[in-house]
Amino acid sequence: MRPPEVAPPMPTRPTAVRQPSSRSCFVCGRDNVLGLKARFEGDPAAGEVRTTVTVPEAMNGYPGVVHGGILGALLDETAVRTGLLDGGFDDLMVTGRLTVTYKRPTPTETPLTVVARLEKRTGARAVATAEVRLPDGAVTATAEVLLFRPPPDVARAWEGERDHWKVDEEGG
Repeated sequence: MRPPEVAPPMPTRPTAVRQPSSRSCFVCGRDNVLGLKARFEGDPAAGEVRTTVTVPEAMNGYPGVVHGGILGALLDETAVRTGLLDGGFDDLMVTGRLTVTYKRPTPTETPLTVVARLEKRTGARAVATAEVRLPDGAVTATAEVLLFRPPPDVARAWEGERDHWKVDEEGG
């Protein structure tokens, strides 16, 4: 299996801020040789997070079509990152429910833009929506995501990653 290439830097929008990545996450992990290596931008003014990633053919469900689980992972990760629009590592949330609607086949080896919006936040809960777009703007999948603050024991388990949670240097 050919590992995915690091997504190219995304076009910068005036209010967008590059978000940090971890080492091992399947979607954003810098050191995960089997991962997607997605890089994210958050735009607090627009209330959204986005990434552009090309899913390799090796991650298909059918030849030429991205596996639905991969799309779910992209939608999930992008939605979770809406919690970083006005916060940092301590504001990371976990997914309690992910409802995905597949609208049409999503091609492999094609730049996909995934956009998530924070719809509502109340204390320890949030609701986000996300969608996968083709280069022509067609939406291939959508999600509604219910997010929660993680239980304290889960958050403590993340502490070893804190020093490695960073914005990558340009080009990486």
